[in-house]
Amino acid sequence: MLFSSLVFIWYFLPAVFLLYHLVPWKQAKNLVLLAASLFFYAWGEPKYILLMLLSISLNYLFGLGVSGLSGKGIRRLLLALCLGVNLGLLGYFKYFNFGAELVNFLMGREQVSFREISLPIGISFYTFQALSYVLDVYRGDISVQKNPFCLALYISFFPQLIAGPIVKYHDIEAQIGSRTTNLTMQAYGIKRFSYGLGKKVILANAFAQAADRILELPGEEMGTVITWFGVLVYALQIYFDFSGYSDMAIGLGKMFGFDFMENFNYPYLSASVSEFWRRWHISLSTWFREYLYIPLGGNRKGTARTCMNLFIVFMATGLWHGASVSFVLWGVYYGIFLIMERLFLGKWLENNRWKWVNHIYTMTVVVFGWMLFRAEHMRFAKRWLVNMITWKRGIYPLRMYADYRLFFWIIVGVLLCGPLQHMFPSLKKRLYRREETDIWDVAIMAAIVFYATMLLVSNTYNPFIYFRF
Repeated sequence: MLFSSLVFIWYFLPAVFLLYHLVPWKQAKNLVLLAASLFFYAWGEPKYILLMLLSISLNYLFGLGVSGLSGKGIRRLLLALCLGVNLGLLGYFKYFNFGAELVNFLMGREQVSFREISLPIGISFYTFQALSYVLDVYRGDISVQKNPFCLALYISFFPQLIAGPIVKYHDIEAQIGSRTTNLTMQAYGIKRFSYGLGKKVILANAFAQAADRILELPGEEMGTVITWFGVLVYALQIYFDFSGYSDMAIGLGKMFGFDFMENFNYPYLSASVSEFWRRWHISLSTWFREYLYIPLGGNRKGTARTCMNLFIVFMATGLWHGASVSFVLWGVYYGIFLIMERLFLGKWLENNRWKWVNHIYTMTVVVFGWMLFRAEHMRFAKRWLVNMITWKRGIYPLRMYADYRLFFWIIVGVLLCGPLQHMFPSLKKRLYRREETDIWDVAIMAAIVFYATMLLVSNTYNPFIYFRF
């Protein structure tokens, strides 16, 4: 069930919201949210609800074990088992066929048979959340959660279940046990949800239709202009798609008294690749920094070790996104630029007086990165790369795939992905203020929801990129 579906907007969410606020007891409110979350997941993946319940049960027991057992060795062994089980489940469902393909390629024959394995929705997100809980308990950062229903709510909570933000347990531990909501908080939550819905349905879906039509053309028949146009539209699509979904998740959390971290901070305004990754998918970046980069040694063990740690983290980041060579190379690609910025390029960018050059450099890296990210096979990436760096006329004119309506939304999208907020900070503050929701806010929200609903009623095209992860 997508947040941007009519079933969710007009049936599921109102029913859960009313039931949650009608129940007077705090623990009963958690049970309402837990039941709603399991129903939400079962709606789209009924056969995999048992997998989620298994993950919850195992990590509940692992948490008790690493907290209650004495002896550093046995606790470390149990933590290793926890990592093995969680990553093993994730690896089987997400990477088995990818691993089989690599083995068969290296062996020169079919040594391992492929299996028909459908990827459970959200498994990458809820697995990382479960791991953060056990790791926090092991490190003594939090107390073990002895109430299995509270842990189940944390892992399965529907606002961030299928697409994040990845919520670390120590960030919302207190909110699970006790939280308060008021009309101001709920109004802000509805506002954030409405803005996210507009980003997703009005903007991202319009860009997605154009990007899909263009990037599904035979690469050898595409020209330079249309290839660049397709990749640039895809860059707008993935930003508004994912940031819109994150806005909806943050808004939903607010409606029920939870504070989730911001997941985007206008990444297309970045003046370096390092800054881009501080602004893009912030919850994933902070997860890897906290649970992988720092345990590996971070930047405390010399330049060479720091560069190696960065390379490992971004290779893992690419692999987290999907089981294909293009995703791994996408992670390696960013790792190389981050290492260069760590060694010498970052200092040059910092001292460069022409900051617009920094921005052009960053966005060029990002756009070529999205080209690689979008490619389902490396032959597509190779063909698009050739088209983008060498002039080619092609047989498909741009006017076949872009009309005035699309160009209008492109202008709106470019302005709203950061430049307008940067030029008019008072506008950003006005739109996202938490303390007050006035009649103009209500009018804007109503207009967005109405127009998004009309689009959803009239068009069944409603993809979501991060469903694949």
